Amino acid sequence: MDDPRPSLAAVRARIDEIDATLLRLIDERSELASAVAAAKAAQGEGGTFGLRPAREAQVLRALLARPRAGASAAVVVRVWRELIGESLSKQGPFSLTVWGGADPARTVELARLRFGVAPALSRAATPEEALAGARRLGGVAVLPLGKEHPWWARLLAEPRLKVFAALPCLQTWGPLAALAVADVPVEPSGSDETFWVTDAPGPGEALVRALAEDGVAACVVQSAGGLKLLKLAGFYQGDDPRLKRAPGRLTGVIGAAPTPLDV
Repeated sequence: MDDPRPSLAAVRARIDEIDATLLRLIDERSELASAVAAAKAAQGEGGTFGLRPAREAQVLRALLARPRAGASAAVVVRVWRELIGESLSKQGPFSLTVWGGADPARTVELARLRFGVAPALSRAATPEEALAGARRLGGVAVLPLGKEHPWWARLLAEPRLKVFAALPCLQTWGPLAALAVADVPVEPSGSDETFWVTDAPGPGEALVRALAEDGVAACVVQSAGGLKLLKLAGFYQGDDPRLKRAPGRLTGVIGAAPTPLDV
């Protein structure tokens, strides 16, 4: 009987056809990014930072919800992160400043996985230097969560800078290891985690129980110098009455991030 499967030559020919189509579409998408920049300039919005984390998460979730026969979630997210990163770089200033902490190579890898190769990347010698990069127009700071420096506490005194992304954005790429910070609007995406700092005394377990009794699911991410960084399930504003009732005098929401896209 004849083999119904396509020959290797036929498969390779089809791959070549798809590659040509992909290149054409990617090129068209890149041109549209330039058109977006021109339209923003015409509306008086030129030179602004176009990063919208919640919108990106919604786009990626919609793509991941589409039927797929072979493409993994990691491939889909990786490709579109690159496309989005290039689009942002065409619309205005866009740069990364990375403080690597104890594992600089891993932190740089996480930054590139999240933002692609388009934005310029510089390494910071200190967390303070990284946060300074986030204060610039189009600047994003990426900093690891480690015991060596509780840099996140500084955000209580810098309300313009907000955590907007938790890295990596896929569980399959590993556990929470770093956060991205910028001067951008932080909006709910439909499935989010809020980062909250408090000086509540006592063990973290007691604080988590107290929050749970008021309907807030939380876990302690890190503790240092009398302060605790917690991750809250859901999107919370700083004036949420449940957080106002929580233990601690010095408290504050320092941002929020979409939950992992493969949850």
